[in-house]
Amino acid sequence: MIGRLNHLYPVRYTTLAACVVVLLLALFTTVAFGRGVVVAVAAAALTVLGLYDLRQQRHAVLRNYPVLGHLRFALEFIRPEIRQYFIESDTEAAPFSRAQRSLVYQRAKGEPDNRPFGTQLDVGGRGYEWINHSLAPTRLDSHDFRITIGPDRAQPYAASVFNISAMSFGALSANAILALNRGARLGGFCHDTGEGSISAHHRVHGGDLIWEIGSGYFGCRNDDGSFSEERFVASARDPQVRMIEVKLSQGAKPGHGGVLPAAKITPEIAAARGVPMGVDCVSPSAHSAFSTPVELLRFVARLRDLSGGKPTGFKFCVGHPWEWFAIVKAMLATGITPDFIVVDGAEGGTGAAPVEFIDHMGSPLQEGLLLVHNTLVGVNLRERIRIGCAGKVITAFDIARMMALGADWCNAGRGFMMALGCIQAQTCHSGHCPTGVATQDPLRQQALVVPDKAQRVAQFHASTLHALQELVQAAGLTHPSDITAHHIVRRISDTEVRLLSNLVLQVAPGALLGPLDDQHAVFRRYWPLASVNSFAAGEPPLEPSAPRTAAVAA
Repeated sequence: MIGRLNHLYPVRYTTLAACVVVLLLALFTTVAFGRGVVVAVAAAALTVLGLYDLRQQRHAVLRNYPVLGHLRFALEFIRPEIRQYFIESDTEAAPFSRAQRSLVYQRAKGEPDNRPFGTQLDVGGRGYEWINHSLAPTRLDSHDFRITIGPDRAQPYAASVFNISAMSFGALSANAILALNRGARLGGFCHDTGEGSISAHHRVHGGDLIWEIGSGYFGCRNDDGSFSEERFVASARDPQVRMIEVKLSQGAKPGHGGVLPAAKITPEIAAARGVPMGVDCVSPSAHSAFSTPVELLRFVARLRDLSGGKPTGFKFCVGHPWEWFAIVKAMLATGITPDFIVVDGAEGGTGAAPVEFIDHMGSPLQEGLLLVHNTLVGVNLRERIRIGCAGKVITAFDIARMMALGADWCNAGRGFMMALGCIQAQTCHSGHCPTGVATQDPLRQQALVVPDKAQRVAQFHASTLHALQELVQAAGLTHPSDITAHHIVRRISDTEVRLLSNLVLQVAPGALLGPLDDQHAVFRRYWPLASVNSFAAGEPPLEPSAPRTAAVAA
């Protein structure tokens, strides 16, 4: 409902003004005619409530929508009964269910997140998953789970297993960036800048940063849009920058560039990105600094050297398998390996993208993560490269499941947005975000009080990792990295369950360095097509008995 009030803005003051006008009219009627006392009292109460809403700092919705915002909370209070009997369950709705959003809000506020009366999930339904527990559970001293990225580099980084995914200043408001980075500093985890580069707001609180370098080279570009080594060094050597990440593609819109219209470019955005005012800011669909797999790896090595030996890697959403295989072959040919790879799932979020890209472009996280993990295992490079992942990660079970499939750590974007107060109004692209998270409107973002929201960001992170600790203990393990596909079970029919390890692709160490006859079809078909000197490939060879269309589609 609040999302639908966006175009009535600025209701922040008009609502309060309406209350005052009603109050004055009621007082006049009372004095002149002896009537209207009840209306005057009600109007006075609403005026006081509106003034309180403007001054309180816990609820962004009430700061932007005084008085009216209480309707949301009233409906939230009675909606469980309305939904239960007339509309839908808590596990329905998209992209995140009410149950998922409520869990984030509870954990961000430090409220109890226990649920009474049993699970609401259909445990007998197809697709239900669980972790097998142990009769000899462990007891761990801390939930501060970490992994070391780039252990052999000059400046390795001990990263949390749960971090803030890439979200740029410009897509998010200044106050949102301030709160996220302060929360990361409080909680000891890292904050990915997104391709919009490092803004002044990223630097205020000093939280650890992963600097994402996109195809626009924002923050390290020449006037013609090409990569600037000098400008890169100036920012990359900052101690606050802990890792460098080259963005090849984004899960929600892989292969799609972007344009930030000149009208939306503020002086702050222009300063962060290194672009001029009054000109459209273009993010090309491809990089200009490299065009082949070997050139990509040399660019990664170059950035690592220029940064002073900080862990450097790349992020992508898996597309054509032969392109990924070409990068791996280039690693074997050159001996150059990234310190990490972040796999972005197609289910990832974005401020705006064409519907067809959001719904039907790119590999979902499970399939992409499995292919990347197994390929590196198959060429004996997995131990040298850490893998991060992102794509609708909200709960501790989400983290555990991704680590079982091969991830070393997980990132979350929308989860941390909800910790900031996002109510899934889905108006990110309009500039009318009701909670001040995804907007550049200076009045709207004032609703987001940085100290309060920063604490919620840190609390959401801590509470989620505490829940992960309890899962790890119950499974009899000592670290989330011990979770494998053998620990997770999936129901595949009403009468049959399987270990996840029996349902997903698994490759033996070094298996791709020899004959491929016994490997999965994706390796047999596309590995021979990959070239270290090009992302392109010839036509996939036909299976002996398969029609041409089936081979190409596979």
